[in-house]
Amino acid sequence: MNVTILDDYHDTLRTLACFAKLTDHKITIWNDHVQDIDVLAERLKETEALVLIRERTKIRGPLLERLPRLRLISQRSVWPHIDIDACSRLGIVVSSDARGDTPSYATAELTWGLILSAVRQIPQQAAALKAGRWQIGVGTTLRGKTLGLYGWGRIAHAVADYGRAFGVNVMVWAREASRERARQEGFAVAANKAALFEQSDVLSLHLRLVDATRHIVTAGDLARMKSTALLVNTSRAPLIEPGALVAALQAGRPGLAAVDVYEQEPLIDVADPLLLLPNVLATPHIGYVTREDYEFQFAEIFNQIVAYAAGTPINVVNPDVFGRARN
Repeated sequence: MNVTILDDYHDTLRTLACFAKLTDHKITIWNDHVQDIDVLAERLKETEALVLIRERTKIRGPLLERLPRLRLISQRSVWPHIDIDACSRLGIVVSSDARGDTPSYATAELTWGLILSAVRQIPQQAAALKAGRWQIGVGTTLRGKTLGLYGWGRIAHAVADYGRAFGVNVMVWAREASRERARQEGFAVAANKAALFEQSDVLSLHLRLVDATRHIVTAGDLARMKSTALLVNTSRAPLIEPGALVAALQAGRPGLAAVDVYEQEPLIDVADPLLLLPNVLATPHIGYVTREDYEFQFAEIFNQIVAYAAGTPINVVNPDVFGRARN
């Protein structure tokens, strides 16, 4: 099959051990990012299997209509960037394992990296030292503080386990079944959503982005937070009501934010309001960007291509495509 990989920024995938799974296929890799439909249509005109790296490129109906040879889209995680209905209508199989058997430890580690960096002012202190200044402020100790986790999936659980090592008091709010699991595993559960926002010294979001969770964090929720609190988002930006985080930070509740995800990615506008705020620590969606996480993720993505080529597609998210799938 003609396989195309988009948005491999650092040309990393061909260096992974799992890349050997594609030995029997013709591979084209693009290292830049484009969203222009005309450019993408030209690049993908011979593509039979398309590999996506998370949600870096949006794959919508107008583009799909111009790709008559495309038979498979293979990726991992959720798919808000893909027009699934158009894929089914056009006979394109979408394979994506959104469950996985293990958490992204890379994302959990980055979450803690952001927490520590924000409360101890590590980036600012390091930059000041290089500029010839000595100790520009006073940080905060985490031991004994309350770490609120909104959501209770695999990554949140890993973050909570790390939290125990730091001596924080973990408090969870999630769906009822998830809250019960957290309670059975010995973690505290907030009385309600409002209490989570009011009582957390650090509040980290760990929800999947689906219709039910889009904009689930409102301006009112953020206004409940302490003026000394830190909000962390390594999940998805649209979990928060548009514009609410910038306004809340400007108003001083919460006092700090550490974010790895944005409404528009890649974010290259240095004048973006979030990047201009002095109380924001921002990283460019690197939660899952480690060699180990790539190896884990792309082994599955490439397995999906191999399975499709063998006539036994796996992890199909649009099973209604069967009977219409392209040969």
